[in-house]
Amino acid sequence: MSKRAPSREPRAPREGWHGWDEYAPFYDWENARTLGRRDVAFWQRIAAEAGGEVLELGCGTGRITIPLAKHDIDVVGVDRSGPMLERAARRARQVRIPDPQSLIPAFVRADIRALPFKRGRFDMVLAPYGILQSLVRERDLADTLASVARVIKRGGTFGIDLVPDVPNWREYRNKVQLRGAAAGGRKLTLIESVRQDRRRRLTTFTQRYLERRGGRTATHAFELTFRTLTVRQMSARLERAGFSVENVLGDYRGRPWDSRADVWIILAKKG
Repeated sequence: MSKRAPSREPRAPREGWHGWDEYAPFYDWENARTLGRRDVAFWQRIAAEAGGEVLELGCGTGRITIPLAKHDIDVVGVDRSGPMLERAARRARQVRIPDPQSLIPAFVRADIRALPFKRGRFDMVLAPYGILQSLVRERDLADTLASVARVIKRGGTFGIDLVPDVPNWREYRNKVQLRGAAAGGRKLTLIESVRQDRRRRLTTFTQRYLERRGGRTATHAFELTFRTLTVRQMSARLERAGFSVENVLGDYRGRPWDSRADVWIILAKKG
């Protein structure tokens, strides 16, 4: 009589920040080929309305932070990844920013679940391009929303951009997603696997970069995990943290949101 194979429970997710240090050397290269989102100009418009200091959560390599500073916005970028922030600081030194003495962006290494800023410092807080989806546990999101509520001024705007298609990705293994030339004479190939944990609403991307230079090949492998909530679920959590949802948009031109939208943007006010 054959034995029944034991059921395999999905393995517990790692911390949401895992993988981003390893991703840093490839982040800009990949996004230049895949992002195709007009979010930079959108966040410039939103941040210009702040009338004061702006905080960007999960600023990474400065993809949003630096354009905001170039747009005469007083901005601080915070990220947990040291390698990401090193690249952001290097990029900031290479661009021309108006009045660099006062408006060059500040980059701070910190955990967004416990922001190291005084109460009510910021007029606006931004969470672009699904950064809150890197919070893989409910308590991580609750701690982050509470931390944002503490450092933002009363009446300040909290802007959140969610990526809704992540849970809809089909599962696959070892698929070549991208290949092409990179700086320094390198050639990169991205080989990716995707797995879904529907019960926990988690999507994990296993990424393997093959980096070829001359006759040598190096392999860089890491995982990135994202947790996706609906607009209604995220709005409820914002309200519990002391925010009121003012608007929900479905694209970067300001069109109203509906369930078919490719982008979910929530703009909330601190009560």
